[in-house]
Amino acid sequence: MVVMTNEEKKSAYELMLAQAKVLFANENNALANFSNASALLMNTTLPNSVFTGFYLMDNVKNELILGPFQGNVSCVRIALGKGVCGQSAAENRTLIVQDVTKHANYIACDSAARSEIVVPMVKDGKLVGVLDLDSHQVGDYNDVDQDYLEAFIKILLEKTELTFGMFEVN
Repeated sequence: MVVMTNEEKKSAYELMLAQAKVLFANENNALANFSNASALLMNTTLPNSVFTGFYLMDNVKNELILGPFQGNVSCVRIALGKGVCGQSAAENRTLIVQDVTKHANYIACDSAARSEIVVPMVKDGKLVGVLDLDSHQVGDYNDVDQDYLEAFIKILLEKTELTFGMFEVN
């Protein structure tokens, strides 16, 4: 278990944001960018992460569907309002759950997860999906993570064309 101070988190996030700007500067493909974004988060920022990935809005079925991620096998479909991801999407706000075992609306997709942060992704007023990070450590996320992950999503969405093969997410 690695406990990071807020200053250590800020330093890691600053480096990650600089890398993200370069990584997405000349690429707008959604699949490529979301895939690289999940890998970047898993490998550069938070050492206790067991899942870093995206759930994308399927407007046809009005639910979130698993997108590019790093980690163990995960839930595939999440109804709006259900679980932390569905709740974040429905309420259009970042949610931090310090202990998932004490959160009434938690969906257990990975038994290793102990805390979670979910950031909604909205572009041009439309829900694109959510960024979901899970940690094996209770209380791993705070307002520092929220601020930097929201900035990360802003960079990612600015540079990404949001169409995915068979359906558009916006």
